[in-house]
Amino acid sequence: MSTRTKSVRKRQRQHSANYDRNQHYKSKMKSFIKKVLASTDKAEADVLYREAVSVIDRLKSKKILHKNTAGRRKSALTNHVNSLS
Repeated sequence: MSTRTKSVRKRQRQHSANYDRNQHYKSKMKSFIKKVLASTDKAEADVLYREAVSVIDRLKSKKILHKNTAGRRKSALTNHVNSLS
């Protein structure tokens, strides 16, 4: 049986807390994305789009999302909003 050092136990606590926090943020982001994709009105979609992009950029700056993932998600939202008439 291996003993866990004090620093390993601390890292495990930090990982658990960070993981839960990050999952909360990602879930929030996905909810915003779904709202944009579900909207059919251009004016409503524009407002929701700005909110969703703001959330995505915030997660990118906190390094919760990779920059390419953030770009891909924003691109998909932009294409949807532009397809609305």
